[in-house]
Amino acid sequence: MNIRVLIADDQPIVRTGLTMLLDAQPGIEVVGAAADGREAVRMALQLRPDVGLFDIRMPLMDGIEATRRLAGPDVADPLPIVVITTFDLDEYVHGALKAGARGFLLKDAGPALLTQAIHAAADGNALIAPSVTVRLLAAFAHTRTSAPRPPIEPLTAREEEVLVPVALGRTNNEIASELYITTSTVKAHLASLMRKLGARNRVEVAMWAHETGRV
Repeated sequence: MNIRVLIADDQPIVRTGLTMLLDAQPGIEVVGAAADGREAVRMALQLRPDVGLFDIRMPLMDGIEATRRLAGPDVADPLPIVVITTFDLDEYVHGALKAGARGFLLKDAGPALLTQAIHAAADGNALIAPSVTVRLLAAFAHTRTSAPRPPIEPLTAREEEVLVPVALGRTNNEIASELYITTSTVKAHLASLMRKLGARNRVEVAMWAHETGRV
């Protein structure tokens, strides 16, 4: 089954370029392209794509607000959204992650990283551009005014070991290689971490690790 993607960008040439790039990738199909955030929300509710690829700066409604409406904390069935922008600004990344985005990329990321981010989002994982991952998560942690919630159960020693590389932006395969365990074991520990921390995805797990000083 192809991953069905909805693109949102206010520049026609960018929408066309992203559509051509993604349609050329095996296992990915672009099912719609919106010119602003309001249209993106409408099309997402109508088309029910598997992943949204949203620009941040758009008219009528920006990508962060569109993400919040489709993937925010109060959304029962959140749409996995990857935010893509030309602007490497902390406040944009913070806003996107708080709104529920599962990925954050710069537009110069290249087709390989873009495709990887879409597959990660569809699989329930998250990918943030390597150039900004640790710095931005750490900065986000320092802007919080309230203490992070404690886990509902104590973390095991192995979960603590998995937590750190997750916070550093490692993939499941990289974590498995570093810890000499299988990828399925990493996924099992990550699922347990999300349950104990009340996190919806690995980005929120990574945020919690930074907030609690584990990285």
